[in-house]
Amino acid sequence: MLVLAHISDLHLDGSARATERARRVRDLLWRLPGRVDALLVTGDIADHGTEAEYEEAAGLLGLHDGDAPFPVLTCPGNHDSRAPYRKALLGRPGSGEPVDSVHVFDDAAVLMCDSSVPGSDDGELADETYDWIEATLDELDGDLPALLVFHHPPVALHHPLPDAYRLRDPGRLARLLESRPEIAGLLTGHAHTPAATWFAGRPLVVGPAVTWTLRLPWEGEQAADRDAPPGVAFHVLDDAGRLTSHFRVVT
Repeated sequence: MLVLAHISDLHLDGSARATERARRVRDLLWRLPGRVDALLVTGDIADHGTEAEYEEAAGLLGLHDGDAPFPVLTCPGNHDSRAPYRKALLGRPGSGEPVDSVHVFDDAAVLMCDSSVPGSDDGELADETYDWIEATLDELDGDLPALLVFHHPPVALHHPLPDAYRLRDPGRLARLLESRPEIAGLLTGHAHTPAATWFAGRPLVVGPAVTWTLRLPWEGEQAADRDAPPGVAFHVLDDAGRLTSHFRVVT
């Protein structure tokens, strides 16, 4: 059984508000009394993609000092910038290539995929990322269930804001899933609202945002609810390969 915490869309911008909300979520997760195998952070970590914003994120998430009680796994979103992300958040040389990484646990593998498109708010898994996913799954040889994690949902969520900037070419992703039965589910961010649905026969779960919550059309005309508390998801991938998700607000 794999237990994952999941947050998204911190949009750290140097403001006291963004820092306080991120710290509140971090403190809750760091103090959990029970087992969590990793924390997933699904993009838009920085608001402007600057090194200063990533340095703050690295400090809050314990990425450089080992302060976190479990691995912290990240992927970029449309507000992120690859070179500063690599340099200040990950402590690696800056590069404009997709930021993809795999993390293998005893019970499953988690593939953190870069769906950002430099200079655009749209999402896309690049050819390099698809090749990397295929090669990574080949190396795992189907022995472990795998989760694909990225920023942009590949389906409509029934709000014009996230639906205008979802993942391009979802058919290509669907074909990948059809050929890879070991992929147990998809986890994304971007929409600023927790959501659960299906895509190509697999569960698709959208993590809640830290910075603000999206109000759906039937909840009112104003899209951003900045007073709503930050959210956290907890995902359990059990021994049968079933993905179960729970959601909490952080007061």
